[in-house]
Amino acid sequence: MNLSITEPLGISQAKVDELSEQYLPADVEVTYYNTPTADEAEKIARAKSADAVIIANSPFKDDVLTKCPNLRFISVAFTGVDHLGMDYCKAHNITVSNCSGYANVAVSELVMGLALSLYRKLRDCDDAVRTGGTRDGLLGLELHGKTFGVIGAGAIGLHTIKLAQAFGCNVVAYNRTPKSIPGVTFLSLDDVLKQSDIVSLHVPLTNATTHLINADKLALMKSSAILINTARGAVVDNQALANALEKGTIAGAGIDVFEMEPPIPSKHPLLHAPNPLLAPHIGFATAEAMEKRAVIAFENVAAWLKGQPQNVQ
Repeated sequence: MNLSITEPLGISQAKVDELSEQYLPADVEVTYYNTPTADEAEKIARAKSADAVIIANSPFKDDVLTKCPNLRFISVAFTGVDHLGMDYCKAHNITVSNCSGYANVAVSELVMGLALSLYRKLRDCDDAVRTGGTRDGLLGLELHGKTFGVIGAGAIGLHTIKLAQAFGCNVVAYNRTPKSIPGVTFLSLDDVLKQSDIVSLHVPLTNATTHLINADKLALMKSSAILINTARGAVVDNQALANALEKGTIAGAGIDVFEMEPPIPSKHPLLHAPNPLLAPHIGFATAEAMEKRAVIAFENVAAWLKGQPQNVQ
């Protein structure tokens, strides 16, 4: 059985060898490609002979899948699977498992980091020191006592709630399915947007959530509010967000995800809007999270080989 790891997992070859020995039968031949590629032909070359592949977040669509006749299993070392040709997989009996949970802590901590950076104007503080400035004009805000709105109370949303509560925030939340969480008031989406000082997005990208946050929704927010998006780029209409920042409809935004993987185009509207703090999709990217997801990815392969697939999408 051939297993191809078609892109880097953020771990060494030695770690891949260790996990292979720990989780997989000896007759599984594992190939690890520790260099990224966006080239379709190269992706096909890496996967075309494989019975199973481990991918991360690089697009793996029908144009690649159709050239992989032996493929029967995909372990996605990522939470979302919107970059994968899921309809093709379902039509051709290719089992897909994800690694949900590996980045819960990493993403939640970045949410708080973005909120703190915006509230305390850390980018401007750094600039001031480097240019001989002072703290004049850099009066910040505290998280304590603010209303923190969480949209999507899945695993990452729940961990974000815990961190927000630890900072002394009043937490309100919206979830498609009502939940009961101590200290959290669940409201409609509109009411969360209206009441919150900080809004953090934690929903998957689906037809229903594409541009969930649009011009109309942004208009509901406080002019002093900030929006944090570490979910998926297309959950927000980023042109509408840029317009809202330009008009002062909201005060700021912390954005780690875009409609595409960075680098983003030089004409992207958020690059030219006032007061967005932008990150190149680093929410999941910690050393600890990389090791967690590699372990889950190998566990997924092992479970599939035993005829008991887990984390199936």
